[in-house]
Amino acid sequence: MPLITESLVALDTDLGATKQDVIASLAGLVQAAGRADAAGLTADALERESKAATGLPGGFAIPHCRSAAVKEASLAFARLSHPVDFGAKDGPADLVFLIAAAADGDADHLKLLTKLARALVKKDFLASLRAASSPAEIVALVDGVVNPPERPADDAPAAPVASSVAPAAAQASERPLIVAVTACPTGIAHTYMAADSLVAAGKEAGVDVQVETQGSGGVTPLPAATIARARAAIFATDVGVKDMSRFAGLPVIESGVKRAINEPGVMITEALAAADNPQARKVAAGGAASEESAGEGAQLSVGKKVMQALMTGVSYMLPFVAAGGLLIALGFLFGGFDIALAPGSSSAARTCAALTWADPGACAKATSIAKLAIDTGWGAGVDYLGAVLFTIGGAAFGFLVPALSGYIAYGIAGRPGIAPGFVGGAISATLGAGFLGGIFTGLLAGVVALWLSNRKVPRWLAGLMPVVVIPLVTTLIVGGLMYFLIGAPLASLTLAMKTGLTGMSGGSKIVLGIVLGLMMCFDLGGPVNKAAYLFATAGLMPDDPASLQIMAAVMAAGMVPPIAMSVATFVRKALFNKAERENGQSSWLLGLAFISEGAIPFAAADPLRVIPSMMVGGAVTGALTMALGVGSYAPHGGVFVFFAIQNFLGFLIAIAIGVVVSAALVIALKQFTQKKTPIQAA
Repeated sequence: MPLITESLVALDTDLGATKQDVIASLAGLVQAAGRADAAGLTADALERESKAATGLPGGFAIPHCRSAAVKEASLAFARLSHPVDFGAKDGPADLVFLIAAAADGDADHLKLLTKLARALVKKDFLASLRAASSPAEIVALVDGVVNPPERPADDAPAAPVASSVAPAAAQASERPLIVAVTACPTGIAHTYMAADSLVAAGKEAGVDVQVETQGSGGVTPLPAATIARARAAIFATDVGVKDMSRFAGLPVIESGVKRAINEPGVMITEALAAADNPQARKVAAGGAASEESAGEGAQLSVGKKVMQALMTGVSYMLPFVAAGGLLIALGFLFGGFDIALAPGSSSAARTCAALTWADPGACAKATSIAKLAIDTGWGAGVDYLGAVLFTIGGAAFGFLVPALSGYIAYGIAGRPGIAPGFVGGAISATLGAGFLGGIFTGLLAGVVALWLSNRKVPRWLAGLMPVVVIPLVTTLIVGGLMYFLIGAPLASLTLAMKTGLTGMSGGSKIVLGIVLGLMMCFDLGGPVNKAAYLFATAGLMPDDPASLQIMAAVMAAGMVPPIAMSVATFVRKALFNKAERENGQSSWLLGLAFISEGAIPFAAADPLRVIPSMMVGGAVTGALTMALGVGSYAPHGGVFVFFAIQNFLGFLIAIAIGVVVSAALVIALKQFTQKKTPIQAA
C-alpha cells in the first residue's frame, strides 16, 4: 500500500489556528483512509510534539510519531492557506507532513519515511510542493522521492578513468574529517534531516562530514578507521549516543538534534575550533564527555546533566519497581498480607503456635511466613504460591536503590560508573541510608568515574582504565566514604524521615498528602512527578503503615488527571475539539490503571488551564487518602490492584472527589476565560 494517496492530501485549506488543530485534522484524514485511529494517532503525535517542536526553517513542519494506533504507515500532507506556528525560529509553517508510523512498522516503510524527511531539507523539493496544483501532483512528487525510478543500465554514467581516481581520493583525504551521530526520540525524521544538513554544510565548508544515524531503521556504525582519522565529533541527539566510548579522545560538540538542522554550519565551525584547542572538551574513555570548551551549544549545562543523570537512574529503576511491586501485591493476594511478617510476631495472623505443620526449629529461624513456607515446602496450595510470588517480588525490590545509584552514575560517566554506582547503592541499602544514600552514591560515583576518565595516562594503561582502574578506584572511594564518613549521617537522616512520617497524624499528614498530590499532577510523568513517585516507592514497606499511606496518596493523585479530563470532555463537549473528545473516550481507562500520561495531550494543548486544574484535584485526593487512612501495598496498578489497597472504598471516594474538582475547574476555566472556540478537526 502506498504511503500517500490523494485522499491524504489537503491543499490550500484552513485546518485551524493551532498545531493541535492541524495534527488532529491530518490524523482524521488518515483515519478516513482506514489506516489509523485518529484519537490515538493525535495523542501520540502531540506527545512527541511536547518533547520538541517539529517546525523547521523553510516554512514547513513534520509532526511525526510511532503509534500503536497506526495500522499502516502513512503520510498526510496539508498546504495551509493560513500558516500555523509549529515552533520554528523563522516563523509559522504553510507545509505540514504528518508522518504516521506503526509501532511495530517494518524496516522498509521506515526507510521510505526517512527518504521523505531527507528530501525536505532540499529547497527545490519544498518549492515543488508549494507550486503543485493538485493532490495528484503532490502524490507524484512524494512518490518520486521515496520510490525513485531506477536508472537504466544504458544511462548509467561511465566509470571514471583510473587517472582521475587518485586525485579525487587525495583531495578527499586532504579535507578535515568530522564524524557525527544524530538521533531523535522517534528515530524517523529529525535523525536523518540533521545528518543531511551536517553533510551539506560540510561540503560548503570544505569539510568531510560522515554521520552515523541512530534511527528506527537500524544503525550502521561508523567504521573504526573513520573514527580514528576524525579530528572532532558532533553529537546531535535528544536520546543519548549508543556506544559513545568508540569516540574516546575526540573533541566533541553536543546539542539537541534540531540544532544540527537549524545551525549545521555553526556546529561544524565549533567542531573545527575544538579540534585545534588543546583544552577542548573530549569524549572520555568510558563514553562520557569531559572538559569544558568555549562555544555556544558546545555542551549541556551542569544542571541539565545532573537532571538527566537523575532521570536516567529513575527510569532504569522503574522496571524493578513495577515487576517487584506487582509480584509482591500478587503474593499478598494469594498468601495474605501477613506473609511479610515474622511467624512469631504479634501482628501476624498466623503465629508459630498456629502453624502446626512446621517444626519448631524452622519456625524459630524464619524471618517471615513467606520464607517459612518456602523453607519447609509448605504445601502446594495458594498460600505457598503467594509466598513464592512475594519472595520473587522482594528480590526484585532489593535492586531498587542499587539500580537507582548505578544508573545515575552511568548517566554521568558511562559504563565505568555502573559498577561503583551499584556497589554504592548496595552499601547504602545495607547501612540503612535508603534512596537518599542511593542518590548520593550515584552522583559521587559518576563524578569520580568521569574525573578519572579524563586523566591522561600512559598508552599501556589506557586500555585498562575503563574496565579495571576506574571501577576499582571509584568503588573504593565511594565505599570508603559511605562506611567511614557519609553513610551514618545519611542513615540517621533517613531514619529521622521515616520516624517523622510514621508519627504524622491529623493535619501534618494531610499536608504531606497535599504536597504529594500537587507534585504528581504538576508535570504528568515528568521529573517532579517522578520525584514524588520515587519518594513513595523507595520507602514502601509492608509493615510500615505510614509508607503504605504515602504510596496510596501518590497513586490516587496520579490517577486523577486522565479521568478528570475524560469526564470534562463528556460533560462539556463543546469546550473541546474533536481530537480532545476522542482522547477523552480512552483516557479514563489509562487513569484507572494509574497512567498519568493519559492527560498529556490535554495539558500540551492548553497547559495554563489544564495543569492548575489537575493539581488542585490531585491535592484534594492526596489529602483525602491521608485523612481516610488509605494504604497501598502495591506501587502501581490503580484500581486493578484493589486487593492490595487498605480501605478501598476510601481510595475510590478520594479519587472521585478529586476528579470532580479537577473536571469542574477545567470546565470553568475554559468557559469563563478568554479563549476562542476550538476549530473542529476535519
